[in-house]
Amino acid sequence: MTTSKTIQIVLFLLTLVTSCNASANAATQPLAPAILIFGDSTVDTGNNNYHPKANFKADHIPYGVDISGKAASGRFSNGKLYSDIIASKLHIKELVPPFLQPNLSDAEIIAGVCFASAGSGYDDRTILTTHAIPLSYQPIMFKNYITRLNGVVGEKKAMEIINGAVVIVSAGSNDFILNYYDVPTRRLEYPRISDYQNYVLKRTSLRTCIERENKDALLYIQKLQKLLPAIEASLPRSKIVYSNVYDPMMDMIKNPTKYGFKETKRGCCGTGLLETSDLCNSRSKLCSNHSEYMFFDSIHPSLATYSYLADSTYSTIAKLLEA
Repeated sequence: MTTSKTIQIVLFLLTLVTSCNASANAATQPLAPAILIFGDSTVDTGNNNYHPKANFKADHIPYGVDISGKAASGRFSNGKLYSDIIASKLHIKELVPPFLQPNLSDAEIIAGVCFASAGSGYDDRTILTTHAIPLSYQPIMFKNYITRLNGVVGEKKAMEIINGAVVIVSAGSNDFILNYYDVPTRRLEYPRISDYQNYVLKRTSLRTCIERENKDALLYIQKLQKLLPAIEASLPRSKIVYSNVYDPMMDMIKNPTKYGFKETKRGCCGTGLLETSDLCNSRSKLCSNHSEYMFFDSIHPSLATYSYLADSTYSTIAKLLEA
């Protein structure tokens, strides 16, 4: 796979995992040499901390309260994100660092980084509200990463790492909310809602608009899935899969006790209805048991939810890598 083809994958897909020539010698060996993450707040591990213009940051408590050391890292959750958990399950690394983090070690560079930015989207107009790093710029960050990787291991080894890497892209929801629907109030209250979180907000007066957005998001997903075989065929030696998190999330909402949840309609932070980013802070009262809440703040899933999502999709990813 060439670098340009890797970038092409990043630009076209909503959520994917791709790999070439990946294999493992033993169960404890990495199933892939590296992991590379692109997208929005669902996978931003802290790039917005180092992006001064970004409106939305999770660089303060209570974010990260369940990560070892209880330090806010920039992740919009109480603990690891989905991408961190997948990286751990693949034996690549426990936490995927943000590319913009100063003084990244050579070892961190070799095993992969995150380029995602909370509030970003496929459409550059999305960042007019969020001032995030747009998805169109994240491939440029990726090119800079390759330059750094070349300097660490040499061009030949660098391309082996890139060609065997797992790539995860999670983006698109901000485009639906901030561009394709004229809902000014929503922009203030729920700036980065993901497609599967619409149902949690049906109780608001914007229910009709939310259902319309959800319908369009599902239509987009269906069309995307139909395109995957053709996209994969155009990229020799690539393996692509759409990671379905919509159905598991809906099942969590409909059957909370099945997952040990007591609350699926509001977040753990504050009232759970409005608090996200700066509104979820050290003055916000937290729920007593974070794992009983589907969402940590009013928008973003809790560590428990991300863990269930990772469990539900990992087998598909692992089989893809071992094939």
